[in-house]
Amino acid sequence: MTPDLFSDLNLLLAQVRAWAVDSALVFARIGAFFAILPAFGERVVPARVRLFAALAMTLIVAPAVAARVPAIPGEPVAATLFIGAETLIGLTLAIGLRLMVMVLQMAGTMAAQSTSLAQAFGGTMADPQPAFSQVLVMAGLAAIVATGLPQTMAALLVLSYDIFPAGAWPNPSALAEWGTGRVAHAFALAFTLAAPFVIGSGLYNLALGAINKAMPQLLVAFVGAPALALGGLLLMLIAAPLMVSVWLSIFNDLSAAPDLMVQP
Repeated sequence: MTPDLFSDLNLLLAQVRAWAVDSALVFARIGAFFAILPAFGERVVPARVRLFAALAMTLIVAPAVAARVPAIPGEPVAATLFIGAETLIGLTLAIGLRLMVMVLQMAGTMAAQSTSLAQAFGGTMADPQPAFSQVLVMAGLAAIVATGLPQTMAALLVLSYDIFPAGAWPNPSALAEWGTGRVAHAFALAFTLAAPFVIGSGLYNLALGAINKAMPQLLVAFVGAPALALGGLLLMLIAAPLMVSVWLSIFNDLSAAPDLMVQP
């Protein structure tokens, strides 16, 4: 019995060692992913929380992708390149989602500047930004967490191994093209979300110019500035739910289809 027991223990130890190595390789991608992931990667979230969240996600994803994770190379240089590739892939996936949060920041900044509220109620959080941006970002983060962010990210990470094989470095030219396309898409989407504020502000200023031309003695600045600020606040009250819902739909589409997220 004793030899059989030791043989079983050795076999179990070998299996545990292999599982630990595979999990460590998966963690290299997931750890980098969670470093800048929306909601979990915010500056206000402690590093320990991010670490435990990444470890918990590794326990979920590792069994699903174990067959697609090759053995780590024995040479130190090759092993370093393997882990570096996994880290880069994780950062690439997270950057694609982080740009969506920046969309809300840019849209809020455009709206605040259009309504002369960029400096009022200035940001007091880790990332200084106008109050409109703070409201939109917090609403967007709350929306993605409430709609099942952990489950969506688990599915995204599992599907990512079909697009980015484990240990394979992404094509630099394709990665650069992807980055350019994602940034352009982020600016276009931000302007689309802030378009009501930009258009309304432009029309309002044209109206003030016409009034000033017709009545030069009227100090339109004293009347127009408070009215513009009040109009901006009312427009934000009306448009913010629609802006967040449109943004959330696009975010969920990107999260559910990683092949769309990595395409330029």
